Amino acid sequence: MDRKYDIEERCIVFGAEIVKLMDALPNTKAGNHLGGQLLRSGTASALHYGEVQGAESPRDFIHKWALH
Repeated sequence: MDRKYDIEERCIVFGAEIVKLMDALPNTKAGNHLGGQLLRSGTASALHYGEVQGAESPRDFIHKWALH
């Protein structure tokens, strides 16, 4: 059984869903604060994954991964 792990696509879809959720949060001080944190962390995974995929060596991979 050949399984394809489309992590990059899943991260992008996850980030898009986070953006939709953010728009649905109430426009309150708490909603804006928590929404901002959720938006930053929920959309960062696709960018981090892409950066790590660009590693040129195992040491570069560890260096890029350790920064996040």
